[in-house]
Amino acid sequence: MDDPEHGAVQIHGDEEIIEVIELNETEQTPDDLAEEFDDVDFAEAGNVDDEGWETEDEMDAEQDDSELTFSRHTGSVFCVSLDPVTNNLAVTGGEDDKAFVWRVTDGELLFECTGHKDSVTCAVFSHDSKLVASGDMSGLIKVWRVETKEEIWSFEIGDLEWLQWHPHAPVLLAGAADGNVWMWKIPSGECKTLQGPNCQATSGKILPDGRRAVVGYEDGTLRLWDLKQGNTIYVIKGQDGHQGALTSMECNKDGTLVLTGSVDGQAKLINTSTGKVVGCLSLDNSDTGNTVEEQDSNSVESVGFCNVLPLVAVAYLDGTLAIYDLSTQSLRHSCKHEVGIVHLQWEEASAMVAVCNLGGVVTLWDGRSGSMVSEYHGHSAEILDFTLNRCLCKRCLCKP
Repeated sequence: MDDPEHGAVQIHGDEEIIEVIELNETEQTPDDLAEEFDDVDFAEAGNVDDEGWETEDEMDAEQDDSELTFSRHTGSVFCVSLDPVTNNLAVTGGEDDKAFVWRVTDGELLFECTGHKDSVTCAVFSHDSKLVASGDMSGLIKVWRVETKEEIWSFEIGDLEWLQWHPHAPVLLAGAADGNVWMWKIPSGECKTLQGPNCQATSGKILPDGRRAVVGYEDGTLRLWDLKQGNTIYVIKGQDGHQGALTSMECNKDGTLVLTGSVDGQAKLINTSTGKVVGCLSLDNSDTGNTVEEQDSNSVESVGFCNVLPLVAVAYLDGTLAIYDLSTQSLRHSCKHEVGIVHLQWEEASAMVAVCNLGGVVTLWDGRSGSMVSEYHGHSAEILDFTLNRCLCKRCLCKP
């Protein structure tokens, strides 16, 4: 049938025209299509289109809240310590068999602690910040004079577990895998050995009076040592002791109480004057929602006392930061993390407690309210150690 009006569009009933597209009479060739784009400014269009969008690289970039990054290590960083006098110097030890002493303010390397044969797992400054000790997993310990950057002493023991300076004198203590604790005067090297059981001396703490030290062992026992006499004052074991290896310990400001943590999931309060256990803190004594299996495998990773309020913090492998009231020994707050906690530290003059975790994040919590104050991102893997900068209120961190 002939169309009376060629090219006209007929409307039938309720039909509605949404859009009419006119087609060219002749088909365009590829060259014709290319010519249409000759006048398009791709650079200008690209700038407009990119606004509000991220490139793939930008989307992959992690948030970095750090003010400075020290990147001399070529492997995992296992330990970090700040000089106690100024808090301006840091020493770090790592998987690359190296320890570095560097300045926190600008990241400038001051010197390298050379000559280690294995991963450096301990690195600490002396009480007056004049000396720094570095120790590797093989048991090689070196001491350096910070001012002259020279090595002044070295000694080799069995596999090293921990290293700590005396709080008032140039005396260095080290715990070994054979259970012995070594004590030296530096730099003379005069030595005394505190012989423990035939198992690892997994953690140790010199008390503030400088006369006594508490040492925890793999079998769950604790020994309070008289450092001058070289003998044990108290031994805590059996039901009074832990039922697994000690993982951490801290003392309160005057040294009257020690808080210990263990793989058995418990934290114990010990009176250092009597050697008696005066409290036992564990998540299975509180309503946490954990199953029996989770409680049994929930190791205590770190502990600490608040200096300004009667509070203690206990960090667990399941990601729980528990804040306990010291006077009642009751759970005050349970602060949850999605991954396990590695280490905790209270700020020196506040009720804020910081923790680092296996997710590579540092979180700051208010111990009074149990609320998170802030998070610090920037690490691409788990954080293995950290310390708080007293003067600058900043965090100095270690990561793989």
